[in-house]
Amino acid sequence: MNNVKDKVVVITGASSGIGEETVSLLSENGANLVLGARRLNRLEEIQKNIGNNICIQKTDVTNANEVNALIETAYNEFGRVDVLINNAGLMPQSFLEKNKQDEWNQMIDVNIKGVLYGIGAVLPYMREQKSGHIINLASVAGHVVFPGSAVYSGTKYAVRAITEGLRQEEAAVGSNIRTTILSPGAIDTELTDHISDKEMKKGIDEVYKDAIKPDAIARAINYAINEPEESSVNEFIIRPSSQNL
Repeated sequence: MNNVKDKVVVITGASSGIGEETVSLLSENGANLVLGARRLNRLEEIQKNIGNNICIQKTDVTNANEVNALIETAYNEFGRVDVLINNAGLMPQSFLEKNKQDEWNQMIDVNIKGVLYGIGAVLPYMREQKSGHIINLASVAGHVVFPGSAVYSGTKYAVRAITEGLRQEEAAVGSNIRTTILSPGAIDTELTDHISDKEMKKGIDEVYKDAIKPDAIARAINYAINEPEESSVNEFIIRPSSQNL
C-alpha cells in the first residue's frame, strides 16, 4: 500500500533537519512536494539533488501573506493540496528571569502564529475538495515543562491544543480532513543553535548528546500520511530510547 504516491504535500521549514529528511522520504515514495523556508539557497540545493515533482518558494511563516502564497503555489502547480506539514519552529529556551522578550516573541510568531497561518491558508482548499491532512510539529516540551522551557513549552502546548481543536471542528462538519500532532524529543537538528542563554544551552546539550536522527520523525510522518483515508493517526511522541524527559 502506498497512499503517499502522487499526493501534494506542502512542507514549511523544509530547508534542513526534519523538514529536509521528510522531503527526501516522501519524494522516494512518489509525493509531489512544495517546499517553503527562509533559506532559498538551501531549498534550491534540495530541489537540485532530488529533482522531479518539487516546487520551492522562499517563505517566512511569520508572514501570513507569504504562507498564503506558498499554498497558492501548490494549488496552481498541482491543482490541489493533500497534506500540509507545519514544521517550521524555533527553540531559543531561556530562564524567565533573563527576560529575553525578543526571543519570546519570535517563538510565539513562528511556533504558534506560523501554524495558524498555515491552517488558515490551506483549510478552504481542503474543505472544498473534502479531504486533506494537516500535520503539526509540537514537541515533548508540549507535554512536560522544565526550568527554562516555560515559553517554548507554552508554544508547543498551544500547537497541541490548536490541532485538537481543528480535529474536533473538522470531524463535526464531516470534511474528511485528518490531523496529526507529532512531538519529537531530542532530535539531531539545528534547533539547539537558537539557544542564546549559555546556562540553559549547557543543560540542553547534555539532553541532546544522545539525540536521534531526524529520519525517525520523517518515517512517522510518512506512516501517518500512508494510512487509509478513513484512519487518522492523531498523535505521536518520539524520543531517543535513553531520554528520560
